[in-house]
Amino acid sequence: MKHKISVPCVKSNLQHIRKFAIDVLREQHLSELEVHSMVLAVDEVCANMMIHSYQCSPDHSIEVEIKIKGKNKVEFDIIDNGHGFDIRKYPEPDIDEIIRQKKKGGVGLMLVKRIMDEIDFIKKGEYSIVRLTKNLNPNS
Repeated sequence: MKHKISVPCVKSNLQHIRKFAIDVLREQHLSELEVHSMVLAVDEVCANMMIHSYQCSPDHSIEVEIKIKGKNKVEFDIIDNGHGFDIRKYPEPDIDEIIRQKKKGGVGLMLVKRIMDEIDFIKKGEYSIVRLTKNLNPNS
């Protein structure tokens, strides 16, 4: 089963993406922890695309597709036509250094990598796809 939303690249639209993802995931009778951790990961990737690929321009959109793969897997495709960013190549930050410098931010992509089981970056013509895959706990 596939669900899809497309929104202009305005940070206030992140709430629509989160609600969309929560609604789809809750239909799967997952634990609240699973739902909210996956939504956090999707939100982080979408926010980074909006901010870094499009500078929050409403003239551009991103698309989020959620594919339910049986009872054991959920796949999120986050699609844009920006220059693309391969999240797999992002080096993990030094947490101690972030704390020492009192920096805000910098750990979101690290969380995405820890929450999701697989992360792929796919370039299809003018489109970039960040694919996040989560294996589900069948006992939830």
